[in-house]
This record gives sequence, structure tokens and C-alpha cells, in this order.
Amino acid sequence: MKEHIVRGFRFETYKAPELSVFDRLLEIFTDLLTHTSGDFDEAIDWLRMLDEEYQLTTPEYTIDNFIEDLKKKGYIRDEVDPNGGNGIRLNAKMEQNIRKQALNQIFGNIGKSSNGNHKTNKSGTGEDTTGEFRNYNFGDPVEKISITESLKNAQINNGIGDFHLTENDLIIDDSIHQSQMSTVLMIDISHSMILYGEDRITPAKKVAMALAELITTRYPKDTLDIIVFGDDAWPVKIQDLPYLQVGPYHTNTVAGLQLAMDILRRKRNTNKQIFMITDGKPSCIRQADGTYYMNSYGLDEYVVQKCYNMASQARRLHIPITTFMIAQDPYLQRFVSEFTEANQGKAFYTGLNGLGHMIFEDYETNRKKRIR
Repeated sequence: MKEHIVRGFRFETYKAPELSVFDRLLEIFTDLLTHTSGDFDEAIDWLRMLDEEYQLTTPEYTIDNFIEDLKKKGYIRDEVDPNGGNGIRLNAKMEQNIRKQALNQIFGNIGKSSNGNHKTNKSGTGEDTTGEFRNYNFGDPVEKISITESLKNAQINNGIGDFHLTENDLIIDDSIHQSQMSTVLMIDISHSMILYGEDRITPAKKVAMALAELITTRYPKDTLDIIVFGDDAWPVKIQDLPYLQVGPYHTNTVAGLQLAMDILRRKRNTNKQIFMITDGKPSCIRQADGTYYMNSYGLDEYVVQKCYNMASQARRLHIPITTFMIAQDPYLQRFVSEFTEANQGKAFYTGLNGLGHMIFEDYETNRKKRIR
């Protein structure tokens, strides 16, 4: 270790403290919980297997000690199973830890900002001043009126002898407009997300959890809604993301887009967008009579045309759709290309490893483009 002595002070090369056995196990266990959709027992079984192979624990600190510490630190709790017996459930602290770890793994070192807002280059009704002044306009907040500058203006305009203050004398302490974004993240949970032994749902869940943690910590005034789509579409809560599982579903992209737009119509923000993570073609539509039209073979023109119509409808509502296609099939690329053209949105064909980074980059880019 290098040492440097300057006028009585000793400087040494910084060495990061080593993780404790608990912290090291917690990091691995958190990943295992994501892979097992929050199944504590299965994740612990995997952790024991990894411990046997890689000696993660010590004679003084075992997996059983780790489980006890998880309880003491508030990550898990004992809970009576409705079917009899006892079980272990994850606490909110563990669910948040899963999201934080996903954020660190996917988005890297992103610090929490002081107020969670994006500044633009436009003046407006934000909290941070620009250091400049402007004339009062009807509708400006009264608390933004600069008393000192307004009195000075009245003196210049009206003189001291007949001093009076009019609306024309009022001066506003200008401030930075702070925009807000409403995002809906759509996640495909059709059977193809785990088909042929390839796990595509775990990276998709990690992205959703990371994006949720990013927005709630860095941009708390933004909104994020998460929906999943299979034969139908439904919303899921942020705290339920670790438990998300793929089902024996087809891919009803239309239902997902309909729900996403219904959610965004109710948002008061000007800036709105949809992210869609999928690995396959649309293959299902719920018809007016409640029955399902399904076709798993090739691109069904009836289903595809419905998707194009939804894309055009979103464009008319000024809602761009960014599609992340986790597949490389030429016929899927043709569908995504035409879908993106109908919406005037964006599309990415991505491997699983780069998915999170690309979504983060596009979230930031979309935000900046539409707030200027």
C-alpha cells in the first residue's frame, strides 16, 4: 500500500472494505429470488447448492445463520400457510432490495437527485430560479412576484411623488420549468418468453424493477405504470414484479396497447410514452363477443392489422411506442418495422444482456426530446 506524507498528514491508497459474508450472500440470494419469481424455498435450495460448490459460507457462518439474519434485519418473516404449516414470506425491505440491485446491475451508478425533477431549457413554474426577471403575465403564481424589483419598477415608471403600483409594474422572478413524464412499460409474459429453455422473462423483470427504482428515486414526480400481456393484459404493482411468472399464454399485443393508452389518457402530464418488451409476434385478439381469435403460426394479417391500427391511434394521441424485440426473425423484423412506422416510434432488436441499458438510454432521450 502506497503512503504519502504531507506536512504531518499521512495519505494512503484507498481500499474498499470487503463485503461481509452476509452481504455477499445477500447479493447472490437477491438474484436467485428474481430467477425463482420470489420463491424463498427454491432460492435457498439454489443458494445451498452454490455454497457446496463454491464455499460461499464459513464454518462460523452458515446458510442457517444467513436465514436468521434475514429475519433479524427485516428482509423476511415467518408466516402461517393457509393450507397448514409455516412458510417464509418476503418483506417490503427485501422487495425494494431486489429493485435496487436490479437498478445497480442494469443502469450502473446513478445517484439520487435532490428533488427528482428534470430541468428543461424553458422558463416556467418550477422551483429553481434562473436568476433573471420578466414582466408579470396573467396567471403567474403570486408567490413568484419579486417585491423588490416590482417596487423599483413602479418608482421608475411612476416617479416618487405620485408613487403607485400597477399590474404593469409587476416583475416575476423567473424559474426553470420542470417537466413530468408518464411511462407505461408493457412486458410480454406469453409462453415463448421461456420457450426452448431460454430465460427471457428474468431480464425483462430486472429491467422493469430497475426502471421502477430509477423513477421512484430519481424522478419521483414522474409516473410509471407496468402492465403484462398474454391472452389478456392487466396491471401489476411495483412490489409484485419479483413474483412475475410466464404463463401458458398467447400474445395479445392489442390488449396490452389498449390498456396502456387507457392508462395514459387519464394522466395529466403532456409527456407520455410506452415501452414494450416482447419476443414474439402478436397471435391473439379478444373479440367483441368475448371469444378469442388465436393463431400461433406465422404472422396473421387480421391480428397484425389490429396492431397497426393501435399504433396509429397512439400516434394520434402523441404517445410514442418504443419496441424492444428480443428476437431476430426476419418476419418479426418486418412486423416491427411496419408497426413502428405506423406509430412514428422507435424499435430495437436486442440481445438480453443489453436490454436494460437501451431502455434507460431511450427513456432519457425520449424525455429530453419532448420537453424542449
